[in-house]
Amino acid sequence: MAGAKDLKTIQERNIKALKLRPSVGQGTATTTVRVRSGVTCDIEDGPWKLVADEMPGDGGAGLGPDPGVLVRAGLGSCLAMGYVMWAAMLDIPLDSVEVTVEADYDARGMFGVDESVSPGWPAVRYTVVISSPAPEERVRELVETADRRSPILDDLRRAVPVSGELRIATGERA
Repeated sequence: MAGAKDLKTIQERNIKALKLRPSVGQGTATTTVRVRSGVTCDIEDGPWKLVADEMPGDGGAGLGPDPGVLVRAGLGSCLAMGYVMWAAMLDIPLDSVEVTVEADYDARGMFGVDESVSPGWPAVRYTVVISSPAPEERVRELVETADRRSPILDDLRRAVPVSGELRIATGERA
């Protein structure tokens, strides 16, 4: 596990590499999801293997978090990691970091009960609790900087172009 000094060195090295060759920081991330059975999904991304599911009362087997949990966890962990990394870069000591993400929902949209209700979240909020011996203004600077540079927060705050493609496998197992 990298300490603050190691994180700062890693970040400085990455920044230098990106300035010299911007292409090293560009690419496409790919995650593959396959339905195992029912609504239980196996998720693979590089060496990572995860499971997503619904609770039994929602038609699943309860073998993993549902997609909403994964999105909230993605946002919360991206923010928390960003605070730690930027604290290292800005030489701000941290004792602890906690991020709580809340998302409002109205299941009527997802189930088509009311067409005027969106199937997605109408609002997402997060609360950050940071313990640090640094002055409050430095901690605020840290959070503002990290939030401004958070890729997942940025993805959720702006409209990201999303496209889909359907391939129908005939005569073979999908």
